[in-house]
Amino acid sequence: MENMTIDNGEIALICDLNLEKYLGKWYEIAKYAVKEQRNLDNVTATYSLKANGKILVHNVGYKNGKKRQIKGSAWLRDKKCTGGLYVRFFWPFKSQYNVIKLADDYRYAVVSGQEKDRLWILSRKPVMDKNDYGEIIDFLRVKGFSIDDIALTDQSLAVK
Repeated sequence: MENMTIDNGEIALICDLNLEKYLGKWYEIAKYAVKEQRNLDNVTATYSLKANGKILVHNVGYKNGKKRQIKGSAWLRDKKCTGGLYVRFFWPFKSQYNVIKLADDYRYAVVSGQEKDRLWILSRKPVMDKNDYGEIIDFLRVKGFSIDDIALTDQSLAVK
C-alpha cells in the first residue's frame, strides 16, 4: 500500500485506504491505556457513513460490567490520503486518527494519534491471529513505539 509521511517524519500513513472496506465493526485487541479508556474491556468501534459524507464513530466498551458508549464523527484531513482523519467526540475538540498499518484484506488495522502516545490495534475478529499480532508488535518496535505500554483488551464477551 502507498504510504505518505506525516509531519513528524516518523509515522507513515496508509494513503490508499479504501474507506468503504474500512467501515464496519472493529474489535480493540490492544491499546495504550489513556485515562479516558482505562479499565474498559470488550471494546468495539463501529464506523458507518453518514448522509453528510462524514463517518459516524460509535465506540462501545464495558467498565466494571457497565456498558459505556460514545458517538462521534470522523472526516478526512486530506482527500489525497484517506488513512489520515480527524475524529471529534466533543465540540470543539478534535484529534488525529492515523491508520499506520493495515492488512491487505482489512483483517487488522493499527491506528495512532498525532504523536506516539496514542495507539490502538484493531481486528475484525475478537481474537487476533498470533502471527498477525507478532508482526504488528515488530512493526511498532521498529517505528519507535513503546511496546511495554501496550495493554491487551479483554474481549471475553465477544468470544462467548
